[in-house]
Amino acid sequence: MSRPSHGGATDERLTRAVHDVLARQGLERLTIRAVATAAGCTTGLVMHRFPNRRALLLHARRTMHENARARVEAIEAAAPDPRTALRDVLRNGLSLDEPTTDASVVWVGFLAASVTDPELTAEHRAHNASWRQRITRLVASAAPDWPAERVRTVAYALVAMVEGAAALATADPDTFTPAEQTGLLDATLAAHGLA
Repeated sequence: MSRPSHGGATDERLTRAVHDVLARQGLERLTIRAVATAAGCTTGLVMHRFPNRRALLLHARRTMHENARARVEAIEAAAPDPRTALRDVLRNGLSLDEPTTDASVVWVGFLAASVTDPELTAEHRAHNASWRQRITRLVASAAPDWPAERVRTVAYALVAMVEGAAALATADPDTFTPAEQTGLLDATLAAHGLA
């Protein structure tokens, strides 16, 4: 676990550095030294906040979830109706620009790391459950007459489609362009009667 912090600006800089290293260099290169270099500080300062690589990983996974949650809450609040909210929140999960592509790269790295790490697996499952619950709630709002089983099935299909498209785009951005991903989302929503 990370140690308690006392400097908000320093924490913010280190958090940005952790995410930058993950997005630009990959999970396997996430080290105390790499974060210190990215943050422009000493390894001692990083170790004061994150005593080891595990603390870096857990912190990065948690802040990734917190940042995503804040973004989708704002997107949902700004939507004029439930179907627009559903589409806009799902669209935010795609790999469409530099920030969302970076988030997708980091997410894929965490997914891979969680396969052999029980603590990261627990973090991933908890945050993914929160995402599924949000999408299930949005589908229920967009299709209030649907039975609960259909709502759940469609919500899970939408989550799988968005996460799959975003992951594929991180490895093959020429095929899974932003326009292609958005088209896939719109076609999927239309196929389920949610366009």
